[in-house]
Amino acid sequence: MTHTADQGVLGGVLPASVRADFPILATRPGAYLDNAATTHKPRAVLDAITGYYTTANSNTGRGYHELGRLSTDVFEQARHDVQRALGAERPEEVVFTSGTTDAVNAVADGLGRRLLGPGSAVLVSGMEHNSNLLPWRRLAEETGAELLVAPVDGHGRVDVEKFTALLGPRVRLVAVSHVSNVLGTVNPVAELIAAAHRHGALVLVDGAQAVPHRTVDVRALDADFYCFSAHKVYGPMGTGVLYGRYDLLDGLRPARVGGGTVKGVSATEPVRYVPLPARLEAGTPNVAGAVGLAAALRYLDDLGRDAVRAHDEHLVRYAVRRLAELPGVRVVGSPEETPSGIVSLVVDGVHPYDVGAHLDGRDIAVRCGVHCASTFLDSLGLLGTVRLSFAVYNTEADVDAAVDALATARPGSWTADHPTTRFL
Repeated sequence: MTHTADQGVLGGVLPASVRADFPILATRPGAYLDNAATTHKPRAVLDAITGYYTTANSNTGRGYHELGRLSTDVFEQARHDVQRALGAERPEEVVFTSGTTDAVNAVADGLGRRLLGPGSAVLVSGMEHNSNLLPWRRLAEETGAELLVAPVDGHGRVDVEKFTALLGPRVRLVAVSHVSNVLGTVNPVAELIAAAHRHGALVLVDGAQAVPHRTVDVRALDADFYCFSAHKVYGPMGTGVLYGRYDLLDGLRPARVGGGTVKGVSATEPVRYVPLPARLEAGTPNVAGAVGLAAALRYLDDLGRDAVRAHDEHLVRYAVRRLAELPGVRVVGSPEETPSGIVSLVVDGVHPYDVGAHLDGRDIAVRCGVHCASTFLDSLGLLGTVRLSFAVYNTEADVDAAVDALATARPGSWTADHPTTRFL
């Protein structure tokens, strides 16, 4: 589809017709500002998923019949589409997973145990989502390695100097988010990767919050591993991607074994695995999920990646300006400096859950709490935040509605009865 500027704009860059591409927006009033948790799906993605199930549904790589061949073809075409979107060298470097969490665990289980042991270390940043913290913490505990945490400064940014100072021969692996899911902080991942490589460490990047808002080139970043989830980039839930350099993936011990991963099995002979990427995709793949993800990436290409990024940047800066008008409301960090679709805030004297409930009562969906990153919030001295996160269908009017509602937020039962309670 083609969207032209004369169709009106969404308060900045993208045409107003974009909203019509998302069927759920025709049935749900109000402002949906929880896109960092999950995005809505455009008609193009829904049609691609339905189209797969109605024209090509079959298991891949196993059926010696037309539908089996067709299903395999569309699955592998989706892999090529992801390869192109990420700038990977070859399609075999793209492994489909159930999401970012699954991808991180696949690397931790498949490679980390070989690299880590007593006397070694894995380095993470202080802003990581639990999905890019807990696998490494467990790995360190089970292997006798040390978990090192690079501190984050008062603006919610990784302290590059202190990060670099922690590197050394003991650090075998580094795990860092491209964009913070709490504040939208964009880390200088190319710089961090280069520093880690100079010290001989491999780097995994959590790109869940980056891919929806900016073009990612894994070879330009020189990333060893890069992970993201489809549902945060307008695709379906239950699908994700692990990119890895071919030589590294080729040495990855499969986290799961089963159907489709081996050339043959006996009770006594060594297992002979098939080549990448099938060796790392045990069981029946989520073909419809891969097809939906590929459709989502094509949808963003159709909108124009530069236009999508400019639109997100505009809404972040507009939100920061509008929120500055409200006494007692404070934006955390500096999201306007390098915007990436997220603005987090606190309301003085009001528990984040009370703020979230207040906004929900006015048909405004936000996320409130610790965002699965309690250690990061602890380092900032915060109980939690209220997070506004933007997508291609959001408008200045959505921001205005949130600002108007925040102006009337008052303490409620959480503030009165559970002032220090938090979860999620």
